[in-house]
Amino acid sequence: MSELSERFEAAETGPAKPGEKLRCDACPVMCYIAEGRTGACDRYGNFGGRIVRSDPLVILEHVEESGGEVVPFLEGADDSWDGNLVSTAPRTLTAIGAGTTYPDYKPAPFIVSQEVEGVDLVTVVTEGIFSYCGAKVKIDTDRHLGPEAATVRAKGEPVGHVTTAEYGSQMLSLGGVRHLTGGSKAEGRITCETLLALCNKEAVELTIDGGSNVIVQAGAAPIIDGTVESRMRVGCGSATIGMFATQWRGLVDEVVVVDDHITGVVSEHQAGKVLGWEDTGIRVNGRRSTPGRYFSVSEPGLGWGGTTLTDPLEILGEWNPKKGARPGLSMLMVSTTGEQFAYYELDDELKPVARPFPEKLRKSVDLIEDNCEPALCTVLFMGGAGGSLRAGVTENPVNLTRSVHGLQTYVTCGGAPVYVWPGGGITLMVDVTRLPDKAFGYVPTPALVAPIEFTLRRDDYVALGGYEGTIRSVPDVLEKGGEYYNDRRLAAAGKGQAAPRVPSQRTNGK
Repeated sequence: MSELSERFEAAETGPAKPGEKLRCDACPVMCYIAEGRTGACDRYGNFGGRIVRSDPLVILEHVEESGGEVVPFLEGADDSWDGNLVSTAPRTLTAIGAGTTYPDYKPAPFIVSQEVEGVDLVTVVTEGIFSYCGAKVKIDTDRHLGPEAATVRAKGEPVGHVTTAEYGSQMLSLGGVRHLTGGSKAEGRITCETLLALCNKEAVELTIDGGSNVIVQAGAAPIIDGTVESRMRVGCGSATIGMFATQWRGLVDEVVVVDDHITGVVSEHQAGKVLGWEDTGIRVNGRRSTPGRYFSVSEPGLGWGGTTLTDPLEILGEWNPKKGARPGLSMLMVSTTGEQFAYYELDDELKPVARPFPEKLRKSVDLIEDNCEPALCTVLFMGGAGGSLRAGVTENPVNLTRSVHGLQTYVTCGGAPVYVWPGGGITLMVDVTRLPDKAFGYVPTPALVAPIEFTLRRDDYVALGGYEGTIRSVPDVLEKGGEYYNDRRLAAAGKGQAAPRVPSQRTNGK
């Protein structure tokens, strides 16, 4: 998507002039498209005097000899294919490249029957136009990205907000119908562009009001204010104490694990008490929760354990000699990822003084690092399957909803498993890294286009009022294609390989 999309307008009603432009009815924009060009979405074009779906139809082949591995095969433009199947392994049509059900009264582009292990199954395949959609983004980091509910921006436009943090991760909620259609034209366009890039596993730069700049890409490490995040914390400060207290017993007198959320102190912690840890007279400047667990030791930030601290000693108060403080007492301070660590000993005035880090403690710090997982960004596409999707499956759309929630119908997105939310409607989430590359598209209404498949027994499909007369076989689809013409061939592709596009210029025919 580019800034040219700002100039795309819906075509006026009326017939196209013969031999010059064809009218595409695949979405509400209704472009008139000149020969050799594509419409506003870059998904449909006028080639050879007919509307062509520019992206190939993606087929998944289940290879039995490889333990059921799913291998993507691509349908693309190649006149050399003679129509014969190159493999007899079971195949499943995905909705990637299939086309949409717009306008709503039309059956889905492909309704395909195939016998699997003696059961006649029907898979209904369509690319849904999602105005009600967004992305839930999980960013593995202790760093403070911004205050909860702060606005998230892309290219200066609001596209979402910071939501509640999870264990070891910061969370963003992006997109949604209000950003897509409820704001300015620029806000809707940039929101759609951002969602499309994220769902297609591309890198996106985001800024957070009152917080950080972050580059997010599904399956890649986040880049926060120019620094690549390498590790996700092993746990909060208290959990770290609980996991590794035995590693420190007998090597050091006190351990403090610095954490923005829950800072842990081993001598006070229950794990330390069980191991017989002696009191040290330490005092932590924070709000004590339970023994050895402290909240609010610092404001959130980019320092030690997600705090603002560059000097961890700032969280400590005066040591109490009546409770065990003494000259020479040793202390390890470490962050929840093991990236920051320091060793101190109390001097004669009971002040902690930095000392060279003892080799005997190196193993325990390395163990914290070893237990940290790689920091990654996770992007979940989230959308609500509404009128077009359900009406393309059955003439009575509520039957599909009931079938999905009754577990008669299995829902996938580009062949990937989804989570369907309980309650009304068909609201789903899918991990975008489980889909082939370039699985998502857009229309400049603006809305995201996402593949979705519904699979159920043939008799159940007929019973819910499905379009029995439009059911086809996989070989028939391969041979004849669909409503929107597309040359076809089978070609093996690596997992997630991007589908080739028909070379064209994007235009609405002007």
